[in-house]
Amino acid sequence: MNKQDKACFDHHYKQLLQCLKLQGKADNTIDSYSRAVRRVVLHFDCLPESLTPDDLKDYFSALVESHSWSTVKIDRLGLQFYWRHILNKDWLWVDIVKPPKVKTLPDILTLAEIERLIGATRKLRYRVFLLVTYSMGLRLEEALSLQIRDIDAERKQIHIRRGKGHKDRLVPLPDLTLKALRALWLKHRHPAFLFPNPVGSIERIQQAISHMDRGGAQNAMKAVVKDCGIKKKSRYTVCAIALPLIYSNVV
Repeated sequence: MNKQDKACFDHHYKQLLQCLKLQGKADNTIDSYSRAVRRVVLHFDCLPESLTPDDLKDYFSALVESHSWSTVKIDRLGLQFYWRHILNKDWLWVDIVKPPKVKTLPDILTLAEIERLIGATRKLRYRVFLLVTYSMGLRLEEALSLQIRDIDAERKQIHIRRGKGHKDRLVPLPDLTLKALRALWLKHRHPAFLFPNPVGSIERIQQAISHMDRGGAQNAMKAVVKDCGIKKKSRYTVCAIALPLIYSNVV
């Protein structure tokens, strides 16, 4: 890509990020759609608008071989957004890629697996994070973003703000999960976050301006699942009846 084309793409890419934000897309969607555009530019080393349907057929054929259907679907949606909203062009090859529709049921952990999972997690913040996530059926980002103001101890519920679809909802808060959250908070005493970014001394943690890193939490979860020899890979759930069995391993 020559300097002129690069300058043109940089301008369009900036417009893409702005447009995604103005449409209220979630941060994960912004990251995924922008990555899809960067990926195709890196692959062809040219402006996306110069690509032909045959180019994109070859591109997606290779992508299907190297990535999951989930990635293929997201990349198609990202490029479609770019064509429609940045290039102001019709998406003529929307039917080229049609990921199969697959419906799956989540794996359910047994009580023994839950005990092993929580007990094998070494760091307190990750132990409590796993308990919070599983005991209330939260998405990873929902659990990470929890703040003190979201906890209603009197009514035994948590206020989830801007969850999937940017919708708020109230979730029942088990007593033992509340106790675990209090035990964790007593360790860091951050004025806002329940899972602050754990960087440096206690004083620095108390001044953290962001929650615990998403990637770090994901890696911790994957590592402990692997250490426990659990082969289930889907979203895990844990029933409230299991909490008394595992609370002693949390704090």
